[in-house]
Amino acid sequence: MVQAESDPIAERRERLRALRAAAELASADQGDEEAEKQPLDTTAKEQQKEDPEEEGREMKFRNYFPRDQQLQQNKHPPPMVPKFEDPVAKAPLETNGAEDPIVSIAPKKPNSDLRRDVAKKLEKLERRTQRAIIELMQEEERLRQAAAAEEYME
Repeated sequence: MVQAESDPIAERRERLRALRAAAELASADQGDEEAEKQPLDTTAKEQQKEDPEEEGREMKFRNYFPRDQQLQQNKHPPPMVPKFEDPVAKAPLETNGAEDPIVSIAPKKPNSDLRRDVAKKLEKLERRTQRAIIELMQEEERLRQAAAAEEYME
């Protein structure tokens, strides 16, 4: 692998190593001086280390409403959502003549699609009904003729 003349990653690593070494030397020098001046008190050192971190951080409440008055000061207001304005709804419908475009889309009769779907079945039923009516009329006619013939024979 060919390395570039100025590799930014390698340069950064070297700088970080140098900074760490300098920080360790500085903390070692200060640590020796403090150890001679003060007795060992780890809780005080820990509190001093935590205080600057806590001061830099601020609690932010976006979805929680705290009960404590001091914490309520850190409550963020809810985000404002802009209102949506539909440009299509604002524009009036242009009508040509007397016919409304919405009416032209809708069927003339609400059940016309049902009638169209059931039309074939209704045709079959209508034919069967007509045959049954004709058979009943023929049977009734036969009974009349039979009754007339009996009367005539008597």
